[in-house]
Amino acid sequence: MEKKIKKSVATLLAHIIKIDNRDVEKEAPLFCRIMGADFDCDPEEAEAFLKQAMQEEYDLDEHLAIINDALCDDKLSKMHLLEQVNHIIYSDTITPKDYEEFEKIKQALFSS
Repeated sequence: MEKKIKKSVATLLAHIIKIDNRDVEKEAPLFCRIMGADFDCDPEEAEAFLKQAMQEEYDLDEHLAIINDALCDDKLSKMHLLEQVNHIIYSDTITPKDYEEFEKIKQALFSS
């Protein structure tokens, strides 16, 4: 289950990079640092998650549901995850689409 949660969090963070067509090489160090510090991923595992999310199709709602189930009523952890999403958003040019995506993610995590 732990690997499934890591993959879902990695997909969520990579989603922000992917939807903005950001430079993956430029974003990879921040992504790997977040995954390492907060989700106990070594750099190789984090980079593999990032590459996989960038190349494959995924259902973001499914990954948000996995994260939501894992965190249940842990609002502090959900807020911390939103903070990390925001960190990825602010690492490059911010667009209105970024705000929309952030709100969608926030709604999914706090709707229950």
